[in-house]
Amino acid sequence: VLTNGARFYNDHTHPEYSTPECRSVLSLVAHDVAGEMIVAECVAIRNRELKSNSLQVFKNNTDYSGHSYGTHDNYLIPRETPFDDVVSGLASFLVTRQLYAGAGKVGSENPGTSDFQGLQLAQRSDFIETLLSIETMTKRPLINTRDEPHAVSSKYRRLHLILGDANMSAYATALKVGSTSLVLNLIASGTKLSALELQDPVADVLRVSIDKTAVLNRKSGGTITALEIQEAYLETVDKAFFGKDKESDWILGEWKRTLNDLRHSPEKLSDRIDWAIKEKLFAGFMQSEGIGWDDPWLKSLDLEYHNLDPDRGLYRGLQQEGSVHTLLSENEIAHAIESPPEGTRARIRGQAVAQDAENIKSIHWTGIEFANGEVLDLTGVIHPEEVENILLLETARPLEES
Repeated sequence: VLTNGARFYNDHTHPEYSTPECRSVLSLVAHDVAGEMIVAECVAIRNRELKSNSLQVFKNNTDYSGHSYGTHDNYLIPRETPFDDVVSGLASFLVTRQLYAGAGKVGSENPGTSDFQGLQLAQRSDFIETLLSIETMTKRPLINTRDEPHAVSSKYRRLHLILGDANMSAYATALKVGSTSLVLNLIASGTKLSALELQDPVADVLRVSIDKTAVLNRKSGGTITALEIQEAYLETVDKAFFGKDKESDWILGEWKRTLNDLRHSPEKLSDRIDWAIKEKLFAGFMQSEGIGWDDPWLKSLDLEYHNLDPDRGLYRGLQQEGSVHTLLSENEIAHAIESPPEGTRARIRGQAVAQDAENIKSIHWTGIEFANGEVLDLTGVIHPEEVENILLLETARPLEES
């Protein structure tokens, strides 16, 4: 546990950085980017020890050898909301949010589409195999059924989503998590969206990733496109929550702007949506080098886009040029590196590490045990009147995963 309340640890043979719990989307994004900086600094320190530049770390979701590792977004939702309602109301949204949340991927590792040449919307779409499952490394689900709330279990459930990509664009992360949070609030309010349910949502994940204009079959009959699904969700959420607070209005405004650009001027997305940034970058490179999508050089460039090294990473280079949207200030990121989010139990954990680390025997999400035997239980710190959705992001990079 770090002083900012985050966790950076060995998770069953692979290193994982997880943000602290956050009460706002922009706070979450700041702590996600802070994690990039913390990991990058660890890499730099290690390379100085090695007297070489041999260690490189990438914030992505595939190694192009058939392995995938997750970027998990988590939401604390009311226990009283029936899980069946969550599944039926959320599945179509998750299938289609890759329109703006996908990190982009050259080619395909899915056996059914291994001959695909071009740029997919998302990296995880090759690996989603079922609608529901508790697993994360086999039979990866659209919606994970893990039920570990890290809070009062009678009041809360933690929705654990493993299908998302690792976004280099902080804007894309904000839109991904913000829109999902608003849709979950909509579902919790009892709103039904049965007209948007898909006949085969699992297959549609890859179908949309390969072709964002694909026509999908609805469960109730008829067809619909991914963009039409997102526009329908946006319209319903906008009616329910516009004017609720400043952050919700920002999310709704950017969601609307992004979908409008996608429909009318998709080239405008190339400063803030990862797959669109890659599409512009790689198209220019292919033209200058006279190569096509089948050239292995592009997969190498795809990987380098996600390199956290400021001197090597392609996204880092675009940031330095001012070619991509800057959502956060340097001061906001620096603050998140050092400080936990206000109004959360992460602040208690962070302060304990900062002030009394040598006397901590063990520490985890819901509690701290001190060397003198004293135990601090944080399970009940979160109360309904304090927060609607506690969010957290995990970026997992297994060393081995089959």
